[in-house]
Amino acid sequence: MAKTWVLDVETKGTGAEVVPLEKARKKRAPEPALNLVRLSPAASAEPPAAAEDRPPRRFKVVDLMTRETLAEHASARQALDALNRVRSIVDVSVFVWQPRAQRWRLLTLDEQRALWAQRHQPVPA
Repeated sequence: MAKTWVLDVETKGTGAEVVPLEKARKKRAPEPALNLVRLSPAASAEPPAAAEDRPPRRFKVVDLMTRETLAEHASARQALDALNRVRSIVDVSVFVWQPRAQRWRLLTLDEQRALWAQRHQPVPA
């Protein structure tokens, strides 16, 4: 009776090899099931601050070419006005003030794009 041969592609290194079907079946042991770990949220001593307790965000807009600060400790509207004076979002760095850390945090590109998209929106009354 003729042997059945298969292409074994699970080799590490230069490539696959042709092996008898029985050898390929022996080689493949069932993989063990993964152990899943469920993390519980950390218990905090203080309740989360309400939105009205948080001070308004403060922004800093810096021109990348000249390193000139176009706006610092600016409200969102003032930051948007500063962005209206630049040609492209990639021409500036936008930071937001982190009160707990007492430092400026650079906005991600997605966050900067979201802010950039709001430049020409009317101010809510």
